Amino acid sequence: MAAPAGAAVLSKASFYTVQFLALVSQRVFYGLALLLAVIILNFFLIYLAPGDIADTIAGDMGGATAEVMAQIRADYGLDRPVLEQLAVYLGKMAQLDLGHSFFFNRPVTGLIYERLPATLLLVITAQVVAVLCGTVLGIIAAQKPNGWFSHAVTVTALLGFAAPVFWTGLMFIILFASVFPLFPVAGMMDASLETGFFGRAVDVAHHLVLPVLTLSTIFFASYSRIARASMLDVLGADYVRTARAKGLTERMVVYKHALRNALLPVVTIAGLQFSQIVSGAVLVETVFSWPGLGTLALEAILGRDTPTILGILFFSSLLVVIANILTDLTYRMVDPRIKTGADV
Repeated sequence: MAAPAGAAVLSKASFYTVQFLALVSQRVFYGLALLLAVIILNFFLIYLAPGDIADTIAGDMGGATAEVMAQIRADYGLDRPVLEQLAVYLGKMAQLDLGHSFFFNRPVTGLIYERLPATLLLVITAQVVAVLCGTVLGIIAAQKPNGWFSHAVTVTALLGFAAPVFWTGLMFIILFASVFPLFPVAGMMDASLETGFFGRAVDVAHHLVLPVLTLSTIFFASYSRIARASMLDVLGADYVRTARAKGLTERMVVYKHALRNALLPVVTIAGLQFSQIVSGAVLVETVFSWPGLGTLALEAILGRDTPTILGILFFSSLLVVIANILTDLTYRMVDPRIKTGADV
């Protein structure tokens, strides 16, 4: 009798594995289709925007004749029909070739890889800080919704949500550069510092404090409010009242029975807001001169560097799509009611 039971368990596990792989394949397919649509849309938006690299070169030269401008556009392939330019661009993208930067005279892929670690460090750290701090404070506030701590968290969240990220960054610069000079306000590291790996890591962390605080403030507000509201809703559920009636301690009721379901909206919002935190990083990097993709995008926009702008937009979209896929899969692992991909 044991053998059939074991076979049934194995068969059930195999079924769930196949369903999970089918779900992953479906999400990847949708993600690739979305990326293709984003690539085409970004190309036409950049094409319709006024100005190009010829205007930038002419400006650096102090002016140029119509013949020189036409020659510059011909050299960069900008005189071709738009559909031909799109076909050439899609062909390069299919080979994972993001093109050659007009402004920096370097491959766009190399520029992105050079700036990517700084942006990922900033974005991931800010996301982790915002999720952890916002969720923890929101859950604590929900246990005594009418207490002073709950009101303090709510007011702080509203202030953080209402303040523009660039204004928050400027306020931090004034506070921690003028009033209390505790943290550096520009760059990623001290170039004059001569030390080993540990010293460099400490220096980078020191420079990272203010950008992370600035970027995480607005998202901390969202997570704390969502966690508080979700926990309040879960604590009023029937199964929570049943757990209390059984004599379980409040700590066990909250952290063993209610917490998992209360985290589901936080997981969902964390994935959806990843695109916003990436776009917010552009402003934060500009304010703090952080050498990431945000400052690279600003330099490319000012230089009318179309390949670099398109490359950054594509890479940012790719990060968002991957984050959304991982969020969907994580949601299904966290939610005990969702076991397979049969409901999609």
